[in-house]
Amino acid sequence: MTPTLGFIGWIVIGGLAGWIASMVMKRDASMGVLANIIVGIIGGFLGGFVLKLFGVDVAGGGMIFSFLTCLLGAVILLWIVNLISSRRR
Repeated sequence: MTPTLGFIGWIVIGGLAGWIASMVMKRDASMGVLANIIVGIIGGFLGGFVLKLFGVDVAGGGMIFSFLTCLLGAVILLWIVNLISSRRR
C-alpha cells in the first residue's frame, strides 16, 4: 500500500480505524489515543498485505477503501495481540 494520503491523513484514518477496531475487539479501555493511531497505521499495512494476498488491488482505492483496509488490518492485529496475551496468563 502506498501512502498517498499524506502524513496527517494516515494519522486521522489510522486513529479512527484503530479506535473502532479496539471497540470491536473489546480493548478500548486499555488503549489510548497514541496506541489507537499506531494500531490503525500498522493495521493499514497489514490489511493491505492481506488484501494483496487475495488479489485485491489496494492502490488508489480512495479514502473509504483505505479506512476499511486499515480497519481490517487493525482487527487482525488486535486479534493476534489477544491470542498472545491470553497465552501468557
